[in-house]
Amino acid sequence: MRAEWDRLTGRLRAARAIATLRQIRESDALLTGVVAFVLGFLAALVIFWNRTLAITGPWSVGDVAAYGGAVVAVLSFLAGRIGLRLERVEAPGTRRDRAGDDGFATPGQRLRWYELTAIALAHGAVALLALLGLATLLEAAFRDAPVFPFPGAVLVGVALALTAYVCYLSAMALSPTTVSLILAVYLVIGALTAMLEATDPHWWRTNLSALGMSTNASSPAFNGTLIVAGVMVTTIARYATAALPVPEPRDDRGRTIVRVGLVLIGILLACVGVFPVDRFFLLHNTVATGMAVCFAVVVVGLPWFLRGISRVFVVLGWVYVLVIALLGVFFATGYYNLTAVELIAAVLIFSWIIVFLRTAAADHGAGDADRAARTEAAERAGSAEAAAHT
Repeated sequence: MRAEWDRLTGRLRAARAIATLRQIRESDALLTGVVAFVLGFLAALVIFWNRTLAITGPWSVGDVAAYGGAVVAVLSFLAGRIGLRLERVEAPGTRRDRAGDDGFATPGQRLRWYELTAIALAHGAVALLALLGLATLLEAAFRDAPVFPFPGAVLVGVALALTAYVCYLSAMALSPTTVSLILAVYLVIGALTAMLEATDPHWWRTNLSALGMSTNASSPAFNGTLIVAGVMVTTIARYATAALPVPEPRDDRGRTIVRVGLVLIGILLACVGVFPVDRFFLLHNTVATGMAVCFAVVVVGLPWFLRGISRVFVVLGWVYVLVIALLGVFFATGYYNLTAVELIAAVLIFSWIIVFLRTAAADHGAGDADRAARTEAAERAGSAEAAAHT
């Protein structure tokens, strides 16, 4: 009876510590938002002083909010990671320390500086492009409407405060699944931005890589998106596969193969941006083809590499590979152009990666639950044995 009471009170204390930790994080995020609002409001008021403003355009409300939001997003993300590290330093080895760990804190695995840099830049890019898009929509809704300095500064302050709040909490709760969603949003926004900035309005008649040509105005946006996304895919792959259960040595080898394959996909994706097609034609096409080949090998061999993976997910992956192969046949026969094939294949590959991460997280959670159940059963058997001897 005493052992059951101690176990119950221990769980209550742990739940209370986690709840307190969440409240502390919310307070810190709100404080970060307040600081961003005050600084953004004051800076915008100085910039807008004694001027009648436009919603979009140079030095407009939209531009100041967007570029300021990008800076605030990166700084708030870094502040969140620093806050997470301080939580571990304050209470090493305690339940609060374990609660302070995020989804990347697996044994022997920690985010490296360049991985954090890529994720922070992705937050900044999403904030920049989202605020620019919102300003464009508002401009269309309020045509030729003037904005005065004080309300314009308030709007900028609110935009920066919301950006800081969201990015701070995002940094505190990073996991392979959340980063995969950030990756998806970043890729969509970055690709759309490159398409809108393209010098040639008929770029789609050639191929998707035409957006990254050095003669195209969209080149920095397109190539930069691919490079940062490649680093993020590598990061996600490394940490997501680390959480997969490996009951036997052969499963450990299979997990390593899947990890290497996904890491190669990320590296090759970054290389597609590093080597534009107009300057490195052969190398560009080689790395792009290699990325598709790595994806096919991982997907087809998944049931042998990871024997415990969901069979429904395996079938889904095989269907994706067959669809990509069918698209290749359509291109070879002239039914589809290369741009359509590349766009659909990219959507399929990255959607598969996102679903894989969620499946891996579910398997990891099931393994944790099973281990916890076995531990609790052992504790109960020990308590019963001790009571019997008493």
